[in-house]
Amino acid sequence: MTLGPAQPRVAPRADIVQPRCGPRSPRLGPVAVLAATEPDLALLASELGIAAPRRLFTSRLYFEPDAAVSLVGPAIGAPYAAMLLETLAAWGARTLIFVGWCGAIAAGVPIGRIVVPHSALVDEGTSRHYIPDAPTAYPSRDLATRLADACTAADLPFSTGGVWTTDALFRENPAKVERCRALGAVAVDMEASALFTVAAFLGIEAAALLIVSDDLSAMRWEPGFNLPRFAQAREGACRLVAELARRLAGC
Repeated sequence: MTLGPAQPRVAPRADIVQPRCGPRSPRLGPVAVLAATEPDLALLASELGIAAPRRLFTSRLYFEPDAAVSLVGPAIGAPYAAMLLETLAAWGARTLIFVGWCGAIAAGVPIGRIVVPHSALVDEGTSRHYIPDAPTAYPSRDLATRLADACTAADLPFSTGGVWTTDALFRENPAKVERCRALGAVAVDMEASALFTVAAFLGIEAAALLIVSDDLSAMRWEPGFNLPRFAQAREGACRLVAELARRLAGC
């Protein structure tokens, strides 16, 4: 699988408000999993065997002392996902796997298919505060490849391609779909480009595994949230991510 170039590095930050690792902050292991939705958070917590979460903003952070893998969620939208990633990195995470849902905008990407993005079109407001004027964000090449390889090994059907990350769920109109599809996007989500940009800014690895929950490719909305194949894909995806996270952490 060929992935795009790494994001550019930026000058050292001088921001007034930055995430801190204080005396009461948890010391996290090197691998973190971020779940966009409550149902996937529950599946991942069960697969990872982590209980007794603590609050982190409006999410829950699952971790255990001296454990190499942590889990946080739910987290919907670019600004909030970026806040969580900044905090996880300040507390010790160096690798992030994001598990989210997406809408298909290209033919041949059915509901229940997994998408491993190799790039993300920036159509959200968070990324420009980290890397101005970058139209596209990229995941870690190695981590995205490992996610794709894990899908192949688990016999989970998946697609690779770009995703279009937007802040405006109810402004996904045909003109935007056509433009993003022409630029190589196969799906639309609300977090990926911001997570890739912030990870590059912080010098850590991040990649995403998205499950297709609905379809916009025919310029009409086909929801699939209640379909059995979507539920089965989510279960397989969460199992795969939990196993990969443990391997990455050396567990």
